[in-house]
Amino acid sequence: MGSEGEMGSEMKFLVKVEEGKAGDGERPSVGPVYRSAFAKDGFPEPVPGLESCWDVFRISVQRNPQNPMLGRREILDGKPGKYVWMTYQEVYDIAMKVGLSIRSCGVEPGGRCGIYGANCPEWLMSMEACNAHGIYCVPLYDTLGAGAVEFIICHAEVSIAFVEEKKIAEMLKILSNSSKFLKTLVSFGKFPNEQREEVEKFGLAAYSWDDFLLLGDKKQFDFPSPKKDDICTIMYTSGTTGDPKGVLLSNKSIVTLISGVERLLECVNEELTHKDVYLSYLPLAHIFDRVIEELFIWKGASIGFWHGDVKLLVDDIGELKPTIFCGVPRVLDRIYSGLMQRISSGGLLRRTLFNIAHSYKYNCMKKGFKHEQAAPIFDAIVFSKVRQGLGGRVRLILSGAAPLATHVEAFLRVVSCAHVLQGYGLTETCAGTFVSLPNELSMLGTVGPPVPNVDVRLVSVPEMGYDALSTTPRGEICIRGDTVFSGYYKRDDLTKEVLIDGWFHTGDIGEWQPEGSLKIIDRKKNIFKLSQGEYVAVENLENVYGSCAATDAIWIYGNSFESFLVAVVNPNKQSLEHWAEENGESGDFTVLCANPKAKEYMLGELNKIGKEKKLKGFEFIKAVHLDPLPFDMERDLITPTYKKKRPQLQKYYQNVIDNLYKSIK
Repeated sequence: MGSEGEMGSEMKFLVKVEEGKAGDGERPSVGPVYRSAFAKDGFPEPVPGLESCWDVFRISVQRNPQNPMLGRREILDGKPGKYVWMTYQEVYDIAMKVGLSIRSCGVEPGGRCGIYGANCPEWLMSMEACNAHGIYCVPLYDTLGAGAVEFIICHAEVSIAFVEEKKIAEMLKILSNSSKFLKTLVSFGKFPNEQREEVEKFGLAAYSWDDFLLLGDKKQFDFPSPKKDDICTIMYTSGTTGDPKGVLLSNKSIVTLISGVERLLECVNEELTHKDVYLSYLPLAHIFDRVIEELFIWKGASIGFWHGDVKLLVDDIGELKPTIFCGVPRVLDRIYSGLMQRISSGGLLRRTLFNIAHSYKYNCMKKGFKHEQAAPIFDAIVFSKVRQGLGGRVRLILSGAAPLATHVEAFLRVVSCAHVLQGYGLTETCAGTFVSLPNELSMLGTVGPPVPNVDVRLVSVPEMGYDALSTTPRGEICIRGDTVFSGYYKRDDLTKEVLIDGWFHTGDIGEWQPEGSLKIIDRKKNIFKLSQGEYVAVENLENVYGSCAATDAIWIYGNSFESFLVAVVNPNKQSLEHWAEENGESGDFTVLCANPKAKEYMLGELNKIGKEKKLKGFEFIKAVHLDPLPFDMERDLITPTYKKKRPQLQKYYQNVIDNLYKSIK
């Protein structure tokens, strides 16, 4: 306890709220309760009059009626052109019409409304209409197949759904089962006659967007008085196994998060204003994008939507010129790879200049210089091109949903001329629970300290060797506060498993860093025993091996019938092609992945990392398979938030695994 207490006193970005407690045999020991140093005098006070998500929008419209709110690119001759904007007042007027039309369909406060499709202005207007009338907004994952959409409609008893026009065909596949709940289908665009007739055969009403807006004309409905504890949305988590779980999020959760993030941004001098601009492309069906957009709405800022093609995302960025850019590691990895490709093909002189500039600025930042003061001349003559590639105005880049590789984070912190921050949170904690801080290079590879609206503690996991009271505290991350969810819909059994005495048990293993940031090192459930009796914490190992620059992604496999580990690797294309060029090996990327020498090379690179990190003998990988195709949702290998689906990975690669074990034996 002494060493822990001493460490706690040194934590620059945390304050201790309660002492830790040793275990009693039945219960594991728990570490001290901490909160952000920005909340040392208490959590932010609620904003007077701000009770619900509807208030977030309503009050912002009153303050900023003529500010541009939602923008989309007009299509000219089949090509996307400039952004065309709707003001806050214009969006409000349409949302009011949508709300009256929903009520005209017999949907009462407390009813459920599904929204299925890619981000667009109609998505947000439908959401705000739900907020106005106390109707639970139920996102239907754009990235999931028909099976999950059918499950959610039936489980949540969704009676009306808004659907992107090109998703109507998907909905038709599930109406035979879901029509017992679903009564009305509204297209965000037109509703083709042939599809309308199909829908009507199941007894549903079908409307185009324009026709639907007329339904509520001259009708009056009482607005409910929203309360903080009222449920605002049922957001289904994709889950790595089993059916999706419906996470009940209240108005209080989202409103509390907004006040906490506002406090944080004020404390680091990066406040949002009505002049900020955000690119909406991460799915609104996930909590990460939803709460970011709620924050932008509260500030009266502008949200521009991408036009739906990830290959042309850079074009959208160039046209919109956002000031805040949120990404998941997959997107930021693409940006990193694209930059590295351009640097390597830029000629010796340009490459040398870039490397000198990068090294100089990085070293200055390590010495404590703020990123804008570290190398202003190099920013102007070298890194300004990278900044222009992100539109020229980005000041904050936020990564969430999955771990961002440390080398990618470090590189972007230097070359983007923006703060690159990594965050952590779950749907159950209303997204942002931790976020790293600007100009704190020591936080590389961590998710920073907690946001100033939650309490956090670690709980020991003895079976995995994690002790929350050791000199370096490690344990399961547990979170308490008003952002925590109200429970899983219709699943009290699952709620009781994770919500204990007001604390949400995340299942993730964290490690406190000396200055008070948190590093995610493992997953509680991802542990298995090898045949010699050694336990392997596989997610921790994947994080270790994931720092290898030669890999883009890695899935490690082992079981209690085998004594060693094998892995499937998505190699980094540039690294593998560079190795081939140096070693006289020919063939395209796919051919190289099948080359036995390439597998030896990859195994050698992974072993180097293993030795550097002082892994134990049984933690070294003995054989690898190189897959040129990244783990993807199309093959059901990852969730929409890029978490690995381990049972599905094992099923998909079972023959590969068997052959790897045979090759060693």
